[in-house]
Amino acid sequence: MSMFGQVFVKDNKYKLKGDFHHLTPCTPIRDADSGFKLLGVTNPRDMTYMHSYGGEAVFFESLSKGKLLATRCDQFECESKGSVYIPFRIHCPDCLAKNTVIDLTDVARKTARVHTFMVCERSGAFNMLDTPIKFINIEFDGVATILMSYLSIGEPDMQMRVVPIFRTSGPTFTILDLSWVPEGTREDQLPEGFSF
Repeated sequence: MSMFGQVFVKDNKYKLKGDFHHLTPCTPIRDADSGFKLLGVTNPRDMTYMHSYGGEAVFFESLSKGKLLATRCDQFECESKGSVYIPFRIHCPDCLAKNTVIDLTDVARKTARVHTFMVCERSGAFNMLDTPIKFINIEFDGVATILMSYLSIGEPDMQMRVVPIFRTSGPTFTILDLSWVPEGTREDQLPEGFSF
């Protein structure tokens, strides 16, 4: 029995363990209306990709702990000094200096509101969210950027107050560990695995 591909870093080198690809035989595609004439073959492939977060790893790790991190430019001579960025930006887009990591959790809980939204009835391949997906763009007081995420409960509305929820049980270590619910939502209403 094979094991899914796993990766860790030791001595500053990637160490791989398990299977990273599984070949599956091609099977014929036949036309049932024409005597099962051959039309083609399936070409299934299953691969495990390695995706490195680099300097953003702290952001994704923090979601699993119920924290929303952002960054701020603290470069003295930068025109944008003091600008706060979420989504997380490692470097200031204006002066290119390394930003300071800050905790934005309390600001999000107190000031997050829907800037715009869209509801998608269908999704693309490999989507992990149930449809309809209620995508929301969120603005925060004192933050220079807008974050795109999704609303787990309720119907989105412009300027609606929302609060962050975090997948702290069984986290995926992806952006899907962060979602939003309308202000006033009770803990017993949250999706499984999520908490305030």
